[in-house]
Amino acid sequence: MIQGVDYATLKALKVSEFEDAADGYLAASSMASQVKDRIENEISAGMRRNLDSEASDAAARELKELATNFHYTQIECGLISTALNALAADLTVHKKALDAAVADAEAAGFTVLANGAVQYPAGGDKVDGKVPEGGTVTGSAKGAATGAPIDPAGDANDLASALERQAANIHPNPNFGRAVEFANRIAQAVSDATDADAKWAPKLRALKADDDLKVSKDDWADVTTDTGGVRSAAQDYVKSITPPPKDGTAAQNAEWWKGLSPEEQATHLSLNSAAVGAMDGLPATVRDEANRAVLRDEQSSAAIALQKHLAGEPKRLEMKYTLRGDPIGERETDEWKKWNEERKRLQGRVDGMGAIQSRFDATGKDGLPEAYLLGFDPEGMGKGKVILANGNPDTADHTAVYVPGTGTNLPTIEGDLNRSEELWRQSNKMAAGATVSTITWFDYDAPLSAMPYTDGGGLLPEAMYDDQAAEGGPNLRAFLDGNREAHLAASGDKGHTTLMGHSYGTTLIGDAVKSYSPGFFDGPLKADDIIAVGSPGMQADHAADLGVERGHMWAMAAPASKDQVPLAGSLVGLGDHGVVPTDPEFGANIMKTDAEDHSDYWRVNEDNTPSTSLKNQARIIVGDYGKVSLE
Repeated sequence: MIQGVDYATLKALKVSEFEDAADGYLAASSMASQVKDRIENEISAGMRRNLDSEASDAAARELKELATNFHYTQIECGLISTALNALAADLTVHKKALDAAVADAEAAGFTVLANGAVQYPAGGDKVDGKVPEGGTVTGSAKGAATGAPIDPAGDANDLASALERQAANIHPNPNFGRAVEFANRIAQAVSDATDADAKWAPKLRALKADDDLKVSKDDWADVTTDTGGVRSAAQDYVKSITPPPKDGTAAQNAEWWKGLSPEEQATHLSLNSAAVGAMDGLPATVRDEANRAVLRDEQSSAAIALQKHLAGEPKRLEMKYTLRGDPIGERETDEWKKWNEERKRLQGRVDGMGAIQSRFDATGKDGLPEAYLLGFDPEGMGKGKVILANGNPDTADHTAVYVPGTGTNLPTIEGDLNRSEELWRQSNKMAAGATVSTITWFDYDAPLSAMPYTDGGGLLPEAMYDDQAAEGGPNLRAFLDGNREAHLAASGDKGHTTLMGHSYGTTLIGDAVKSYSPGFFDGPLKADDIIAVGSPGMQADHAADLGVERGHMWAMAAPASKDQVPLAGSLVGLGDHGVVPTDPEFGANIMKTDAEDHSDYWRVNEDNTPSTSLKNQARIIVGDYGKVSLE
């Protein structure tokens, strides 16, 4: 920092030194990011591919800690860079104000002394035969340079200005008034620079890390505080950067991001990670970086909250008595039941985020590619938001987007992530050298249950209606638009995209089609193939109603004796006029399946061979339609 601001310091200040320092920290942040990625996606992944021993497991754990340290360094250096750029922007304004005041004073024939005082020459009409002498005035920010008394009952600034004008008007030397003006401008610039220094000094000191070599959950929680501090202090600086388009389309978002300088992009990543990570149309690498920062923040907050909650466990059991006062056994207290519900909520949040982290840590295992967190919010639209890709969809030749169904939430997301992994493994084997990305897309308030009286579903379970599907449909459409936009930008072509829904997820796909809005959403969904698995209905009578090209609508469902698709067809109207995708009149290609129940469509057999259901889905994903086995 400046360590005390006066006229001489501000006059000699080189704001470029702060900008150079900001560039240095930004370079350090970028370097830390690259090292983190190399550790996670090359070194650790290589070990998982080629080694399998306790020693390699121990080394992997140490590498994971090292990668965590570099991630922390990346984020903190990014914050420091943003803070220094914001400080430089503040100081630039005040330095320009000072330099302008000095230049104006000197151009008028006045002299600015080393302490910032202004010396004015003799001038004016003679008084008693003499031209009024010159003199020196010292300015005062927002106050009277003349040192005139101020009425405590009045507004100090207004009164000071009035007194200065009065003094200038009655002073025999007209240069006095102009000198006061210049001196006050100089004093104001120095005062403003002092305020900027005082504002930023504690913010930058707070970014200093502790002196141990372990990044703890408390350190990650401190990142949240640091970010909030820098964000509040940098408001004026952030306002000077082009804001994202309000409710922008994927194309508008992409164009906005491309138009920012590296420093401006880094500022948004540092201060607005959640917003950047949620923006459809931005590169997968950018969204991943932003969302991983959000994930780390939420992981630490949830772990600390759970630890604190566990420490406050109330008495669990109390004696239950008959009306006559006879003891008949123990029962759980109401206080403990309430406490336990909160414990389960917090533990579920920790477990769900742990599943995402586990996928990151599994890169390289069984050939798994890098993972990209394209969307994350522990709250989401009610049950959480997780959009995670195996492989980079911006550069993949084939991309599959899997939409899970009823009962999906953050605590149980691991099962859906596993399905997407199996889809990648099988598709990659069939890709004949092409690249594949499979995405778990969960960004809607999935129904709690499709069965009455199940998990609190009630007499009329949520999945009877398409309300949640209709609400989440626009999110899916926007994501597909963004996926297409990012792919075009990175690869120059649209690639091949397969959209797959399971159970209620297929209903959401149907509602996503219906969410078309002229002038905002552009025509059919950005998908080349659509697969419906175990669908209760897609809000459509015919495949053609979904806007998919003829022959590119696919469906599978096990016989009712094995998979009694919950609430299918005419029972609740999720399919128009009782039609579901596996009905002949719908017009889909009906695939063979060997699924044994509603969740068995992604089974890998004991001999490590894929089930018929899984193979058929993979063949569609890679466009090998001729090998899909049909009914």
